[in-house]
Amino acid sequence: MITDKAAAESLAELGNIHRLAIYRYLVKAGHSGALVGDIQKALNIPASTLSHHLARMGRVGLIHQVKKSRTIVCSPDYQHLQELIHFLQAECCAGDSKDQAD
Repeated sequence: MITDKAAAESLAELGNIHRLAIYRYLVKAGHSGALVGDIQKALNIPASTLSHHLARMGRVGLIHQVKKSRTIVCSPDYQHLQELIHFLQAECCAGDSKDQAD
């Protein structure tokens, strides 16, 4: 289960337009992930800037980075994503007076 602090940190990282674009690209790439070079080309982000964004996303658990030979493959941590979504939906409609009246 994700904590309030972890959810806030993850959402803060996704609050940056470049990190959000990177994350959406990785989710689209699927479980096999994407090479850092491919992310860079697709999103036109300078290498040093991309590295910074990936490191920040990795620190809060949004992505995994695996070094394979001379390349790095990034993929979303789908378990973390599911926990974050569940956290956001956990008390959905709990304060809705119509639901409480039934």
